Amino acid sequence: MARRSLIRAGVSALLVLSPAAVTAAAAEDGGDPDARELAREAERNLRDADSLRLVLTDRTAMRSSDRLASMDLALDRRGDCVGTYRMGSDGGTFEIVKRGDEVWMKADWDYWKNQLPGEVEEAADLVRDRYVHGTTDERAFEDFTGACDLKRLQKDLTLDATSKGGRTTVDGKDVITLRGEEDGVPTTLYITADRPHVLVKSVQKGDGTDRTVRVSGYGEPVPSDTPAPRDSVDLSDLEKESGRTR
Repeated sequence: MARRSLIRAGVSALLVLSPAAVTAAAAEDGGDPDARELAREAERNLRDADSLRLVLTDRTAMRSSDRLASMDLALDRRGDCVGTYRMGSDGGTFEIVKRGDEVWMKADWDYWKNQLPGEVEEAADLVRDRYVHGTTDERAFEDFTGACDLKRLQKDLTLDATSKGGRTTVDGKDVITLRGEEDGVPTTLYITADRPHVLVKSVQKGDGTDRTVRVSGYGEPVPSDTPAPRDSVDLSDLEKESGRTR
């Protein structure tokens, strides 16, 4: 089995994520100036956050095993992150932990079965339900650098809206709803009613899209625990076990 292909299969799924996952509706000319200003204040707070937690649910991806259906990711501006990803259908799940330049990744049987058909038994035998551990200096893990970089994500984020709706609650918080469109898809933003005004939820629904992103953890530290050595296997050791070298 190509050892590097096993690891990079998991890394490539992270690239499904794009700034659009948490980008709100684009404003049209005109619109409600109060809505626009509220969205811009929430955008500033989103861009200034040292850390965030993003919980994505994409219901349109749940029938496809090669698309990301859900994600729960805590990440910060230093590039540290902890997350769980679930692919659609029976595509499986995988977890990542990144601290500094070190990365740990663990996937379940269904994930490897879909990513490496015909090789999953060998993969499972070598990994044995452990995290695969490496660094971003290694080719197999270099893509984690961008996937966990909040600064990179913030650079491309925009929040804007064309109209203001009523008030409601999200996770116990009083929020104001803002409405607009992104790429022609109706989008609703939920912004905290009290200052500091921050985005707590974005919903895109229509034209084959049904995606929700919840945003929390503004400024909260990313969990610092890393997998124990007994629960991990180094990438270099896997290569030796499989008779391959980088």
